[in-house]
Amino acid sequence: MRIKSDLPPALKYQAVVVESAARAAGLDFFDVVFELLDARDVNGVAAYAGFPVRYPSWRFGMDYERLEKGYRWGLSKIYELVINNDPTYAYLVRSNSLLEQKLVMAHVYGHADFFKHNLWFAPTERNMLDVMSDHSIRVRRYMDRHGQEKVERFIDLALSVETLVDPFLPLRKHGASPKESRGTLRSERARLSLESLGGDAVLDGARRDETNPPSPSLPTHDIIGFLADHAPLERWQRDVLQIVRDEAHYFAPQRMTKVMNEGWASYWHSRLLTEGLLEASEIMDFADCHSGATASGPGQLNPYKLGIEAFRRAEAMGEDIFRLRRVHNDVTMFHKLVDEEFVDRVVAPMLGVREATAEEQEAQEGADWRTLKDRLLQQLSWGGLPQIELVDMNSDGDGELLLVHRHDGRDLKVSHAERTLLQVHALWDAPVHLLTVVEKQGRRLVARDGEVLNVDSREAERHCGLPPRQEDREEERRAG
Repeated sequence: MRIKSDLPPALKYQAVVVESAARAAGLDFFDVVFELLDARDVNGVAAYAGFPVRYPSWRFGMDYERLEKGYRWGLSKIYELVINNDPTYAYLVRSNSLLEQKLVMAHVYGHADFFKHNLWFAPTERNMLDVMSDHSIRVRRYMDRHGQEKVERFIDLALSVETLVDPFLPLRKHGASPKESRGTLRSERARLSLESLGGDAVLDGARRDETNPPSPSLPTHDIIGFLADHAPLERWQRDVLQIVRDEAHYFAPQRMTKVMNEGWASYWHSRLLTEGLLEASEIMDFADCHSGATASGPGQLNPYKLGIEAFRRAEAMGEDIFRLRRVHNDVTMFHKLVDEEFVDRVVAPMLGVREATAEEQEAQEGADWRTLKDRLLQQLSWGGLPQIELVDMNSDGDGELLLVHRHDGRDLKVSHAERTLLQVHALWDAPVHLLTVVEKQGRRLVARDGEVLNVDSREAERHCGLPPRQEDREEERRAG
């Protein structure tokens, strides 16, 4: 057991009590180190995604300003912040009441158990605090060597494409050869650290062969990895892009399991506190705090509420909830658990669906709840992000990239897609095409010369699986 020594005695005692209760209930986790910070400092750590040692970027400063304004105006408040690491670090807000600190500690132990045992976190780096520090050192050395403004501009470019990763890739590699994958990561990190120290004086044998880059394997969802290998970049730029890719892979399981993870932590903070950790005088305050965290209005998909209800439902069905938290992600677990009763009680209110009349229910013959289940799974699919695939790098013989949006019923936000496409174009230094569907019409977005052309495209409809248009079917019949 490792408890941060600068915690006040009362909190140190509560940490010991809550941890003992969590372990007695069957939770298992890495050592947890609690840090007590003022709300302003917690907002600062949160802006860096829990890693205050991370490299500098104006984006993190922008996130801090948003969090700080939300806190000052009473619109938002961070109760806890916990990171997947060994040991697991968690940040407590100094202004929280003792009851809130107990709730947060129990919640943190739930997260820590989930991080350690969920399959999707198995490939993640368990020493990420040190890795982030290493990334920061390398980036700062590049700033010293090439200029801060130049490096910050490229970091901004890299961060703008950080979601173009394959969230399943680390797990596939881990399943194929986990020892080899971990060893490769450590040796690669050591090599890049050496290069950042030595600049151009590094031995050629330790350098990447720029004249013979790895052959592309297409199609791929790992677009940022493709760009790191094949885009016309300087060596330091490839390293920065790889840093962003590695960190994106570290954070990807949190998107893939967000509802499960928050639901598991909420389930255990509720159970641990109501089964012995609460004083009688704290019950009303706990109920108020817990209900506030799990409240959701129509159209709001609250992961705390959705997740805790799912685990309670699983327990009532006789499921092994420890096995569920081990093997599933959000999509697979909700595909398994969600039935008509769960949709009517939990999902429909969150999706803002009004209650159907008796006549409508009879006419729908059970189809409506399945439609709502599909809508829920759509929102959870691919970690909530659009599924973009790179299918060709030379379709017109001049090195142009062709991306395809695997449309799952959710249209892209066109303005956001255009901005992202321009960033890929800037990295690739050649035109980039994206096929998608918007309002059931195929569209081809083309980033070229710093602008995006948006045109009608039947090819996009074929790629995205839409049925042929009526005029196309009639033309085929006439030709036949």
